[in-house]
Amino acid sequence: MGNRPWIVDDDLWTLIEPLLPSWPEKAPGPKPVDDRLCLQGILYVLYNDISWQRLPQELGFGSGQTCWRRLGRWHDAGVFEKLHHILLAKLHAADALDWTRACVVASHIRAKKRGEATGPSPVDRGKTDSKHHLICDGNGTPFKVITTAANVNDVTQTLSLVDGIPPVAVKPGRPRRRPDALLGDKGYDSNPNRRELRRRRILPVISRKGAPNIKDLGKLRYVVEQTFSLLHHFKRLAVRWERHLDLHDALVSLACGLICWRRLKNR
Repeated sequence: MGNRPWIVDDDLWTLIEPLLPSWPEKAPGPKPVDDRLCLQGILYVLYNDISWQRLPQELGFGSGQTCWRRLGRWHDAGVFEKLHHILLAKLHAADALDWTRACVVASHIRAKKRGEATGPSPVDRGKTDSKHHLICDGNGTPFKVITTAANVNDVTQTLSLVDGIPPVAVKPGRPRRRPDALLGDKGYDSNPNRRELRRRRILPVISRKGAPNIKDLGKLRYVVEQTFSLLHHFKRLAVRWERHLDLHDALVSLACGLICWRRLKNR
């Protein structure tokens, strides 16, 4: 992608195109803007954090309003979630996923326009924030991201993150969706959650409040912080502008897929 990361290369387009919902052959009105161009318009906004209305017309990606509507249409069809799952399966086939451990962590983001899943910031009650809750493998590959209001406690999302790991196809055998162990800091200290993790055959490696941090947690937390850095390198995610949670989550899923795509390409 070079200096224009919003340009979709042929290999990536080959994966995405079959996932897109088709248009009716005799739809009323003008012919829709080409899907590939619309996707590049969405990526331009995702990378550069400009408002949809300011998408430069000279790029040829259609209007910002067209790209915004296409984003919602594709989210409703589960396009970006499916892409993320396909790329996780490809990484697994390349032995690039570390299932021996996963890690959960959260990060605050500013929510400029309030809306769904926003709340008072624990740091500054006068501001409204959201929070990204992330679970990733031992290499920092994102499995699942959940967006909540900033005042939602991390511990409440532990099981939702674990259960949100998509089934990753393996050959032979059943799809895999459970890490061997789950690492978390003191914000995830919960005996009921530990019991539920063991019931799922996952070893909880979670620091307890009032006790020293678990030895290996610091190293893995660095890996996870790197993943958050990659996620928030997409500037539209570092500060939340979408009032509608579904559109914000669509961009998050797309970003997770792109992180997986880069890791696959760089192997």
